[in-house]
Amino acid sequence: MLKKIVAIMIICSTSGCSFISGENGIFRDRRQSYRDAEISPAMEIPNSLDSYTIDQLYVIPSEFLGGSIPFEDIPMPEPIETKRREGVIIQNLGERRWIVLDATPAQVWPLVRDFWTQLQVNLDYENPTSGLMETAWVEVNAEPLLRHKYRISIEPGLHSGYAEIYVTHLSNLRSEPIPVLVNWPDSSESEDRERQIMDAVSQYLADRNDVYQASTSSLLAGSIDAERKANIVTGLNGQKKLQLRVDYNRAWVQVRQAIERAEVEILETDRDEAKIVVNFSGIQEEEVKVGFLRNLISRGSEKVDDQRSLQLTVRITDVDDYIEIIPETSDLIDDSLEIDVLFDQFLTVIYDNLS
Repeated sequence: MLKKIVAIMIICSTSGCSFISGENGIFRDRRQSYRDAEISPAMEIPNSLDSYTIDQLYVIPSEFLGGSIPFEDIPMPEPIETKRREGVIIQNLGERRWIVLDATPAQVWPLVRDFWTQLQVNLDYENPTSGLMETAWVEVNAEPLLRHKYRISIEPGLHSGYAEIYVTHLSNLRSEPIPVLVNWPDSSESEDRERQIMDAVSQYLADRNDVYQASTSSLLAGSIDAERKANIVTGLNGQKKLQLRVDYNRAWVQVRQAIERAEVEILETDRDEAKIVVNFSGIQEEEVKVGFLRNLISRGSEKVDDQRSLQLTVRITDVDDYIEIIPETSDLIDDSLEIDVLFDQFLTVIYDNLS
């Protein structure tokens, strides 16, 4: 055994590191191997077999097939959202209600369409690219006076991979001719009927195990505005800000709920001045027993040794088609980089806790 060990040591010492990490070594550097990768032809399904379950999960865009510049270094992947809230949830804000579920609009569209098919309700209008569908006028024998019509709107959620579903109800006298043109109101004429359909749709989706499978996605519905409703962007002055594509009332409530959910101390709220004042000392990383890292948000009187606590004023402003959330502070700190880091961390805290 000793002779074998000595022989291995001599080989390694004479051949250098190439035996281990060289071009043909055991642990060679494979970072540039993607340059030599070949594109295999697409799978061809015989005409006698069904092919609707075969999806292109990793499609290479055509503009990247030729003339691409090799990476100097392998880019890091985008971070995965870790705070996913799985399931189908009905959210309420005042008189407004909507369904939130952790599936894309393209995955939700065919299932909502199947919901109406099972009820034997026809659709007068459907536009998967905009996420809208309208039912035909429905007449119920138990209600001889009115006929009913429903509009379903499927939109992207606050976070990537989420969808929101809205239901609007409209009624008309059965004694009158069926309207040719429909003017949809901003809110349902009957909250009870809206709630009934919303409960039925949410239950139907919750019972469908294939809601997250790629084979149930709609290619047309995949063109629904894919941008999430919450995005952290950089302004012209270089400062980051959070943009929400929701109405002001919802933005105010959900930003405050996000701050409370993150257990950041709220010092003052002023709806008239559109501001929330908080005490924030940054996100700290601490090693837990199992060896992973977790983010701890300091709050209240808990002081951090290497990072001071700041009093932040969160401005919530209505700007054109979106709501803008910008933190600012009157505290004096010599290091402007430290302030920028705290601002970025605070926006991340709000974003991660939106629901």
